[in-house]
Formats: sequence, structure tokens, C-alpha cells
Amino acid sequence: MIKRAHRVGSELTVVGQPQRKIEGLAKSTGRAIYTDDLTLPGMLHGKILRSPHPHARIVSIDTTAAEALEGVHAVVTGRDMPITYGIIPWTPDEFPLCVDRVRYIGDGVAAVAAVDEDTAIRALAEIRVEYEELPPFLDPFDSLAADGSTPWIHQPKKEGRNGNITKHVHLEFGDVDGLMDGSDVVVEGEYHFEGTTHTPIEPHCAIGLFESGGGPGGKLTVWSATQVPHYLHRELARVLEIDPARVRVVQPLVGGAFGGKSEPFDLEFCVAKLSMKAGRPVKILYTREEVFYAHRGRHPFHMRYRTGCRADGRLRSVDARIVLDGGAYASFGLVTTYYSGQLLCAPYAMPAYRFDSTRVYTNKPACGPKRGHGSVQPRFAFEVQMDKLAERVGLDPIDMRRLNFIGEHTRTVNDLRVTSNGFLECLDAVERSSDWREKFRKMPFGQGIGVAGSTYISGTNYPIYPNDMPQSAVQMQIDRSGRVAVFSGASEIGQGCDSLVAYIACEELGVPLDHVRVLRGDTDFTPVDLGAYSSRVTFMLGNAAIDAARKLRKMVCEAVAADWEVKPSEVLLAGGRALWAPDTARQMTVREAFNLAEARFGTLGATGWYDTPKDVHGEYRGGTIGASPAYSFTAHVAEVEVDVETGFVDVKKIWIAHDCGRALNPVLVEGQMEGSAYMGFAEAIMEEHVFKDAEHGRGGLHNAPSLLDYRIPTSLDTPELESLIVESIDPEGPYGAKEAGEGPLHPSIPAIANAIYDAVGVRLDRLPFSPPAVWRALEAAASSGGARKPAAPGTVEVTAPRP
Repeated sequence: MIKRAHRVGSELTVVGQPQRKIEGLAKSTGRAIYTDDLTLPGMLHGKILRSPHPHARIVSIDTTAAEALEGVHAVVTGRDMPITYGIIPWTPDEFPLCVDRVRYIGDGVAAVAAVDEDTAIRALAEIRVEYEELPPFLDPFDSLAADGSTPWIHQPKKEGRNGNITKHVHLEFGDVDGLMDGSDVVVEGEYHFEGTTHTPIEPHCAIGLFESGGGPGGKLTVWSATQVPHYLHRELARVLEIDPARVRVVQPLVGGAFGGKSEPFDLEFCVAKLSMKAGRPVKILYTREEVFYAHRGRHPFHMRYRTGCRADGRLRSVDARIVLDGGAYASFGLVTTYYSGQLLCAPYAMPAYRFDSTRVYTNKPACGPKRGHGSVQPRFAFEVQMDKLAERVGLDPIDMRRLNFIGEHTRTVNDLRVTSNGFLECLDAVERSSDWREKFRKMPFGQGIGVAGSTYISGTNYPIYPNDMPQSAVQMQIDRSGRVAVFSGASEIGQGCDSLVAYIACEELGVPLDHVRVLRGDTDFTPVDLGAYSSRVTFMLGNAAIDAARKLRKMVCEAVAADWEVKPSEVLLAGGRALWAPDTARQMTVREAFNLAEARFGTLGATGWYDTPKDVHGEYRGGTIGASPAYSFTAHVAEVEVDVETGFVDVKKIWIAHDCGRALNPVLVEGQMEGSAYMGFAEAIMEEHVFKDAEHGRGGLHNAPSLLDYRIPTSLDTPELESLIVESIDPEGPYGAKEAGEGPLHPSIPAIANAIYDAVGVRLDRLPFSPPAVWRALEAAASSGGARKPAAPGTVEVTAPRP
């Protein structure tokens, strides 16, 4: 049963009701087509030769023997594609294949296309690469402290700068030092968030087809399991120096991404260039090991926080210093560095805030955006800080969070606009559903409960490259058969955006769901949508679809009204029929209504688009990063049981309350909430994307590049998850909706950390909370008097017996 903890009434008939996903049957029966399912006539198979060194100069590459191998049709190296690329236009620091230097184990240096994969693999073995090894930087603090006596990972753009620094951000709002000095209670803490990766079911895959006919320059088509067809289209054209009008990107269904496919990758350039040389289509499918080395997952964060409050628990000042381990390339790193601080300023009011964040390069795979990009790590640290403050001032942690609630229709300390805000309802929902008051500080030793809150963006307010064009658009067409076609450039990666536009067409035009066709994922015939990232799709694509559908609805209602000689405002479209509102017995089929409209206005089609408001952020450098048209809010309660003999943490249940605005389809919202909480739980308890250092094996080599060794929870490991939907109804969202795909992840990790403390009185400030880490913390506590149950708010702390 879907639980809506706080729901607002509605006259909508389709939106807000449980619905099926339009591609769900095809996926569940195996009929859905993914990139690797495609086979083109004459298709070759490609493979990429990767560096065995974390840092080295390329002295020479000899491909002669590989080119001579029977069955090999093309070989390319970095010299064939000497233009750098990058998702952020200010930091393009990657070549499709390395030109003069490799920067991590797994960096691509050459690619081949052959009649089959086995021949391609044999060809890779025939390529001779001579390297001059360079000292690698594997520790972010070593990279930060570098003085240039050994080669930088990237040459600095200005003389005297540290070439190992991607980005440094220092922002301060209010009198941080003065209010910190005047605080009654100050808590300091150091936290480490280990890197994690996405582990989608589907590996990266791409197919390139270059057709030389049809005019000068030829035409390039790339099929790719990407989250960002539009940005891939732009970079293919720029790097390969092809007219953008002659580039086509097709996105088949994507088998999971979570941020890991939200920028171009080497394989997409390689299939294109190999096809250009071979004159035949070329496919490259990453191995699972290559997926781990491609990475772009969660950055390891080293965080230090100072937080001050008054004796009554009201926050006064927050001061953060963060070092981000970015890996070998920039990726989204410029944005991540800002997100590490900018997105912390809600749901709590704070009079003064400062953050100093530095992202450094290291000779490891590049980090990038993973679900909840850039703000999951600081949220872990800050929500633990909140619990530490609550304990110091004798407040219940939920009461502490209520006391500091920022409110709605307001501005944060860093001048980001907040519209709707259901955070208090989220706190109420998890408090009530978890029996918080009966459990907190009252459970037996080894059992505990913890709470945390968070906020997240409903899309970035600005596109990745500066422009004044719409961020999302759709075309909608009505056929005289009664069918509606929606042409959408949005990226369906499993989150339900194709279904979203179908529901909107049903709601606005009154057609049944099976009368809607969504045509998507092809830059040749769909309008531009910027991609599936930053939880932008529901808000932006939804508003664009409503815009198009209402233009069509207006024409249909006017045509029916003229036929009936009534007012257009009195015509309803619902349930496959057009009805007269004063007397619904007067009606016709929606197909007849569409025919009347086509006869009156001609062929029925409309475009709809959405662009963001511009008054949502402060006027300072970096003020646009973190700005969003709306923010979602979340609260979690986690219940755990800790085995003090083994350190094993058994997460029994997580209650997830999420303010998503209006739940357009509560089934999909619930799925996103549970999936997010699952991923947070996985990062808290199991996941580590780590590499060997020079002292313990081959430096820079991945520690566990397989799904056998990289631990993620199975269904048997996963706790019970209870979703509690809170609907605050945003004034600017589509039907009041906001995001639900990333925000519900953030509080899981600190809620589990705070629950462990409630269980055994031991603070864990480093992730993951694996059995060895927890056991060591318990042993350290034992050496200083034993682990003990924390005191209840306002009481004297007592020691609990250790089993």
C-alpha cells in the first residue's frame, strides 16, 4: 500500500494516480532493446588498449603488427583525435585516446576494430607502447602539497599554480568567526566519505556508423547508452570536427546509470573514428572491469566541520573545510566543488556559513556525479554534527531539526530561493511511523535509532554550457485516429520520463494511456532536452509537456465548443471523451473531438518548452551553482542492531519521508524513494571504490573491479524500507511536482550513523561502517572504559554493560 503522509486534494484524473510504466511490459518480458542488442549489417567489434601505469609519458606507439593482423579493419590512436573534450566547457582536459601521457591505470591509448571481439583482443596484444613511468600521486593530500619537483598530473594554466588542483572554492556568508566565538556550544569533527561507484546492470556500450555519401563531410550516427544525448552530440561534432547537422545520436533504452553515463566517454569517440576509417559500423561494449575504471562515481571527501549553536539549540555558525579526491580528469569536478558547500544551506536556517573546498587530481579513475551529486558527502558530516550538537544542549534530535527549520518561500544564507518546503511534515511522518519517542535512547544496548534530514535540487537552474535557449522541449501531435504522439528528447534511464509525458498527454487531452506514443532518444527528430542529471527531468520536461498539451487542448475545446455552441471553458476532456461540464450526458468520443479540431485548425501539432526563472540565486561568483527552480526535502529514520562481538551492523528498517511536491505517479515516486534509500544504505555499510597504494601492491590498481568483489547489497541484505510521500505542491512545478530521484538518498547514511551511536555510544565518522571498522571503534571504546548507551536528552549519561 502506498503511504501518503501528507496529501493535498486534487481534481486531476490521471496525474496523481498509480499508473503502469509505458515500457514496463517490454522490459519485464525481454522485448526492450538496449544498445548491445543492436546489430548492423557488416558491423565490426572494437576494443580499447588501456594503460598499465598510473602515470607515464607515451614515448611511442607502434600499431603496425595490429594493422597487419587478418580480420582487423582499423586502428586509431590519440593522434587521430587530438582535441580535448569534457562535459564542463571550461575544463576540457581529456583526449578520446591519450596523446602524450597516461594518467591512471585504464587510460585508453589505442583502439582497434575487427571482425569479432577475439580478433580485436588479439590485435591489442600486437600494439607496442613504450612508456616512461612518472611518479604517481595516489593520495589527495600528497597531490595538494606538490611543489612541481615531480611532473604535475596536468600542467597548470598559470605560472606558479599547482597543476594538481582542479578547482578551489572559498565562499563565506555572514560573520562566521564572530558568531562561532559567541556560540554557547561548538562541535568540531573530521569525517571521511570513501569513494563509491554506480554499478548499473548495463555496461557502457556504443555503436558508430559513418556514412560518407549524402553530401560533403558524410553523416555520423552514434547509438549510445548515455544519459546526455545532447551533450554527447555537441562533443562528437566538436572533437571530430564534423558539422553538428551531420551528427546524429540515438539513445536506446538505458539499463541503469545513476550519473555514471552523464558525460561522453572514450568508446563513443572511438566507435565514431573507427567507423570513419573502416567504412563499416563499429560496436564497443565495456567489460565490467572497464566500467569500474571508467568510474565517474562518488568523490572521496575529507571533511572538517565546526558548528556552533546557542544553548537553546539554534544554529549560529557553520565552518567547513573539504578536500575532494577527483581522480585523473575534471569531469563534473568544477560543479562538484561548489556543490560540496552550496547545497548544505537548507533545510536549516544558519546565520553564518563558510566553506573552503579544494578538488585535486590524483592518478586514479576520474570521479564525477553519482546520485545526489556532490551533496551526499557533506550531508553525512553535517547531520552527524547536528546530532552531536543536540546531545550537547540536551535536545531530542528531531526537536533540534524542527527548531532550526528554514521555512518556505524564503532564501538561504547563501541566497538560494526556496519555494515550497514540506520538511516539517517529513519529520512528523518519520517520527510517527517509527515510534521514535518510544525508542530513542530507550532501546536495549546494541539497538538504536537515528534521524537525519536533507534537501536537493529539482534540476540545475542553468545549462552546462551558457545559452538562453529552453532547457527542455517537446513536440506533441494529435492524429485523427484519436492517437497522440509525443516527441521527447529526454533520456529514459529507468526513472520513468517517457511515462511522465504520456501521463500528461492523458491528463490534458483526455486520451487513454494506450493511445499515447512516446517517440524519444533521437537527436534527428526530437527537440532538445539537456539530459537525465541533477533531478531535472520531472520539473523541466513536465512543464514543457504541459505547455504543448495545453496548446492542443485549447484548440480541441474551442472546436467542440463551436460545434455545441457553448463556451470553451465548459468543455472537459477526460476518459476518452469530450464532455459538457454543466451536463456530462452531452458528450462525444475524443476521436470525434480531435476530428472537429483538425477540420477547424488544420493538422494538430504543438511545441512546448520550459526555461528556468532567473531570480533564484545571489549575485556572486558561484551563486548560480546550486540554484534550482525548486528544492525537495527529506527526512529518514533508521533502526539498527549492532553485534559488538563482530562489528556487524544490521540495518533493520529505514523510514523515508520525502517532499516531492505532487506525486505525479505515486508508484514511481515510491520506487525512487526506496531505490535512493537502498543506495544510501549500501554506501553506509558496504561500498568502497578503492585502489592499491604503492606500499600494498601495484599503486593505482583497482582493489575490486568486479561485481563479485565490489560489495553491494542483495535483496537478502536490504532492510525493510517504508516510503512516506509528502506532497507540498510547488507553485512552479508541473501540477506542483518536484524531484524524487536523488534527494531521498542523502539522509540514509547519517541516519544509520546516528542510529549506531544510539545503539552503542560510538561515533563512526568514516565510511563505510563495515564490520572491521565498527569492531575497531568498539575495541577503542573498550580500552577507554567500554562502549555505552548514550544518555537520553536532558539526563545524566550512564554506562551500559558490555555483553
